[in-house]
Amino acid sequence: MHHARPTSGHETDHQHHSPTPIGFWIYLMSDCIIFGALFATYAVLGYSYAGGPAPIDLFEPGFVAMETALLLFSSVTFGLAMLQADKQKVDGALMWLGVTALFGIGFIAMEVYEFNHLIHLGAGPDRSAFLSAFFALVGTHGLHVTFGLVWLFTLMAQIKMHGLIPANMQRLGTLSMFWHFLDLIWIGVFSFVYLVRLV
Repeated sequence: MHHARPTSGHETDHQHHSPTPIGFWIYLMSDCIIFGALFATYAVLGYSYAGGPAPIDLFEPGFVAMETALLLFSSVTFGLAMLQADKQKVDGALMWLGVTALFGIGFIAMEVYEFNHLIHLGAGPDRSAFLSAFFALVGTHGLHVTFGLVWLFTLMAQIKMHGLIPANMQRLGTLSMFWHFLDLIWIGVFSFVYLVRLV
């Protein structure tokens, strides 16, 4: 006759532990491949202007610097939100997540304005290979930030309803990885796409 072995709390936690972090690292690696391909495409096509405007004719250093500052500050405020969450301070975490969202919205608004301005000037993605590669790279990053904002607002609602329970803390940590990853990608975009071509 076999007796059921009592299950310890640790084992129960292990059985219900979400594999999201591991799966998300795999996702981030696949995203690295996507952005690597887009950077490589831009490196190859970035000087193919087809008689059209070049980066120095289109990009405004001050505007791009402000865009970059918004995203960098959003990573700082996300870090402050994580510190508040570690202390189980729901209101503090939500406040800093809200500030992070505002910076993210500001970044996306500036990017949409830039795209609209370029298209208005006749420098849309169909104008040259350079602009096609530019819109593909910067636009893909912008879509990721937009997805990150949707995720952020969803998580804020979950935290407001259920508090900083272990599941929400894990989701917050996963989103933090994603947000800082986008920050690193943008530093690459700023350096390789904007800065190098404007100096």
